[in-house]
Amino acid sequence: MTSTPDSAGTAPDDRKDRFATLTFEREVAAPVSVLWHAWTAPAARMVWAAPAPSVTVEFLEADSRVGGREVSLCKVAGQPDIRCEVGWLALQPALRSVNYEVVSSEGVAQSAALVTADFSGTDARSRLVVTVQLSSLARAMEAGYRQGFGAGLDNLAGVAQRTMVLERVIQAPRTLVWGAWMNPETLPQWWGPDGFSCRTTRIDLRAGGEWVFDMIAPDGTVFPNHHRYGEVRPEERLGYTLLWGENGPKHADAWASFEDQGGATKVTLGMVFTTASEFQEAKGFGAEKLGQQTLGKLERFVASR
Repeated sequence: MTSTPDSAGTAPDDRKDRFATLTFEREVAAPVSVLWHAWTAPAARMVWAAPAPSVTVEFLEADSRVGGREVSLCKVAGQPDIRCEVGWLALQPALRSVNYEVVSSEGVAQSAALVTADFSGTDARSRLVVTVQLSSLARAMEAGYRQGFGAGLDNLAGVAQRTMVLERVIQAPRTLVWGAWMNPETLPQWWGPDGFSCRTTRIDLRAGGEWVFDMIAPDGTVFPNHHRYGEVRPEERLGYTLLWGENGPKHADAWASFEDQGGATKVTLGMVFTTASEFQEAKGFGAEKLGQQTLGKLERFVASR
């Protein structure tokens, strides 16, 4: 998360200008577990990162693990790009994250910060408190940080309220689970809720690839689908966009992650719906239950192998 690119800044000339501790708080109408994923999952962070509509954020790297880093470029027409490097130092799921952040422009470091995010809440509501210990380097950055973090956290709260997260522990090694998901021959065999089948038009499960297919319900109803794959990190995670039919309107930004758990594999499937109304509609027709059925079919498919 970066300061707003067009925020005016002056060269810091004393300790008061150079150092600041900023605190941001948000109450979010979403489970704390969902808020955590919206905060940490690269696919979700890409949705809410831009502090303003005039700003485009391009992610060059995204690795939300302890020791991993995220590198992004914040772009505004007619202005130099702002580079933001985030390094993850500690991750306690649904409790706390700690990361450093270095902001630079035209090769000159503008600021460095330590960012601590504390999470609390229930299955219905959650609370996020973010503390930023800021050191301005080339210019005073406090005002830009207040504006940029404030806008970003407002975006985050909105994204969390339209994010659905499903988890399942599958009793099989991660290599087998990943292989069943990322094999163009096997994915269509298990994808979809109980009783559904897939009819593929074309499939290319690589970064930059796509899967164009129909999901066919037990009563014969056809649901056209189009998945566009962005990031693919073998045996770790993949990110993709869901469209309503081939080249149709975007339905959601999604990701799947795969974690070792003592010989088993924890699969997390997340979706950020394009609008709050689409999220509510999906919940209304039982998307969470249907998604768990899909993961159950994956589990049974892997067990059969």
